Amino acid sequence: MYPNIQAYDRGVMFNPDGRLFQVEYAKSAVTRGGAVVGMVTKDGVAFVAHKNVDDPLVVPSSMQKVFRIDSHIGAAYSGMVADGLHLVEETRSAAQSHRLVYNEVKSVEAIAKALSSTMLQATFYGGVRPYGVSLLLGGIDSERKLFEVDPAGSLLGYKADSIGSGKKIATDILNKEYKDTISTDDAINLGIKILNKINEGKLTGDRVDIGYIESGGEFSVLSEQEISKYF
Repeated sequence: MYPNIQAYDRGVMFNPDGRLFQVEYAKSAVTRGGAVVGMVTKDGVAFVAHKNVDDPLVVPSSMQKVFRIDSHIGAAYSGMVADGLHLVEETRSAAQSHRLVYNEVKSVEAIAKALSSTMLQATFYGGVRPYGVSLLLGGIDSERKLFEVDPAGSLLGYKADSIGSGKKIATDILNKEYKDTISTDDAINLGIKILNKINEGKLTGDRVDIGYIESGGEFSVLSEQEISKYF
């Protein structure tokens, strides 16, 4: 046993085993968030996200999980709502600042790296906590790209990925059914199938957010009426 083991819970510092407990707790917060699935399709990138609203008095449309960051990129989060909304706004601001200064769009990877840096900063200092959220960012610049950024600030690129609750179930299905040649519509249907599996068949259209981008177009977030066509 290490002396005063609880001290490693009071801030973001390594314990003698090399663990950061506060970062691990933040990752646990993500697993309690609604599932989000992202896929690179043959034409672009698609997101399907579950709005895990349990209170029957809550208006589902007041919660958003998929966002347009810039014309060529979108994002979705899972975890603490306030953290997710804050990081989405920070990422939007970074993208728009680059556009205003350089008169060009910032690449998908550069935006993902900027978000990663922001989240990493929260693991460096006493008096702050890591963000309790993971995000998927995807879009098209020279290529179709999808990235995940977790509470530790780690950045990884994926062909298909899931964050939030039921990640193991989602990953198993993606490994079996995802193909590089999948169309956007088929990717959306696969994402809904995965969310249905995680939620034991209780999923309804008003509890889902969907967004996508295809080559030659801009990132779009579907309306409730458009989402209803998939149910």
